[in-house]
Amino acid sequence: MIYLSYAIVTSIVVFLSIKAAKYVDLLDKTTNLSGAFIGGILLSTVTSLPELLTSISATVLLDNPGLSLGNILGSNLFNLAILSALILFGINSFKKSKISKSHFMITIFLCLIYIVIVLNMLNILNFEVLTISFTSILILILYSFGLREMANDNSDDKEKEATEVAASIDLTLKQIIIRFIFTSIGLVVFSVLITYITDIISTRLNLGTGFAGALFLGIATSLPEVTSCISLAKIGNFNIAVGNILGSNIFNFLVLFIADVIYMKGNLYLFGDPKTVNLLICGAIGTPLMLFLLKGKKNFTYIISSISIITCYLLFLIL
Repeated sequence: MIYLSYAIVTSIVVFLSIKAAKYVDLLDKTTNLSGAFIGGILLSTVTSLPELLTSISATVLLDNPGLSLGNILGSNLFNLAILSALILFGINSFKKSKISKSHFMITIFLCLIYIVIVLNMLNILNFEVLTISFTSILILILYSFGLREMANDNSDDKEKEATEVAASIDLTLKQIIIRFIFTSIGLVVFSVLITYITDIISTRLNLGTGFAGALFLGIATSLPEVTSCISLAKIGNFNIAVGNILGSNIFNFLVLFIADVIYMKGNLYLFGDPKTVNLLICGAIGTPLMLFLLKGKKNFTYIISSISIITCYLLFLIL
């Protein structure tokens, strides 16, 4: 029964994610907002709210900080693998897309965050400032820089295009916004249920908290990003798709800061589970590869980078 509940809840999340992607694509076509803002901030924030709520639930309500860290690291690695797969099977469409400049910068900030967490694992940055881990403070600073990059990115000029496309869409801008808001609320409500279902499953299967977080919670809470990303890739809007994944990943790290502030019982960064360590290492390797994927100009670069990132995720599952 619990597995059926897991399947039903995740199916609803997938459905709502598809709807959210549809309305975001309409916003992209009918407004002058940059693709970096729509994908990297607006859509990524909504699709990452499940990670926020589930991580807070895991740390505060379930008193399980290991599940929170595994959730974030697993979700981020899974997101990169899915994006890489979409680019691999849609190379021609990806090459034609104009990718916002800020996406490259966000990837650099993600690499720096991984370095910070690795240094924490090595006990170099494993200390606190007013009960908050110094690692979390650095994550907040790097996220702030990334947010500024996305908010100030005007690399895609859409003023003329937005005016022309708006006339061919049946829904008004107000209707699109309202539907997007209600879809987002539903997405959050059903996503948070996954936390409790996942905790029950991990207990029954007697899995480590890091593994459970990566395999069940990480994948389940990544469904909004993944489903919306697939929907956007199908219609050729790779700029928003890339922004959604990268924006979600850096927002997920902000979730660690928020969870660290709320969790007062101990250290949030626990690396006792080998699976959590493997997640961190695979993510630290896969994220820099995304830089080559975004900056590549030849099919060979796209193929090698995509396969390498996907391999990182597969290695985590095997090791």
